[in-house]
Amino acid sequence: MKAEVAVVPAEPYAFELMPDRCGLLIIDMQRDFLEPGGFGEMLGNDVSQLRRTIEPNRRLLQAWRAAGLLALHTREGHRPDLTDLPPAKKVRGRGTTTIGDEGPMGRILVRGEAGHDIIPELCPAAGEPVIDKPGKGAFHATDLHSILQHRSISQLIVTGVTTEVCVNTTVREANDRGYDCLVLEDCVGSYFPEFQEMGLKMIKAQGGIFGWVGSSADVIAAIGGG
Repeated sequence: MKAEVAVVPAEPYAFELMPDRCGLLIIDMQRDFLEPGGFGEMLGNDVSQLRRTIEPNRRLLQAWRAAGLLALHTREGHRPDLTDLPPAKKVRGRGTTTIGDEGPMGRILVRGEAGHDIIPELCPAAGEPVIDKPGKGAFHATDLHSILQHRSISQLIVTGVTTEVCVNTTVREANDRGYDCLVLEDCVGSYFPEFQEMGLKMIKAQGGIFGWVGSSADVIAAIGGG
């Protein structure tokens, strides 16, 4: 069901959702970041902090598809020859294993490797655009903006990981390009609870300087899915 305008409870104030002008953007729900035994866990992170977002995202995506609305997915990763990998990103963190090296699920953050792929629970359906991005933001060096413009999309429901890095970066990029963004608190996650809290606060601060923060249940209800 598509409503012309649906008012969704959110902070700092209600979000006026226009379903036919809105896209669901699911960021970097990749195996290496979320699955036990992946690169994220290898670095010592608690992947359960991210895995709690899987079921809310699954329910939201199911309702979004049922309503016939546009869903898009992103994956952070690089060309197999690493020609799009800045040296500064390669050496950042000074780890013994870095981007392009062999990891638990193939070469780390390399397109086509098992760990780079989206988790099975949120596998893109036929016709849903998948944006392969070399950076943190989904607009940098990608065709996302063109895809959204061609679909007459002016709003984004943003979910995925991690809240303080790729989600925040993408929302800020989107804000500068004129998109209204609603970030769903139960559908975004960070390895660090304090970063989750502050990442969301930064988005909704100062009257919604970068966007709105809400919940998946309210969005599902607004599109007639619950």
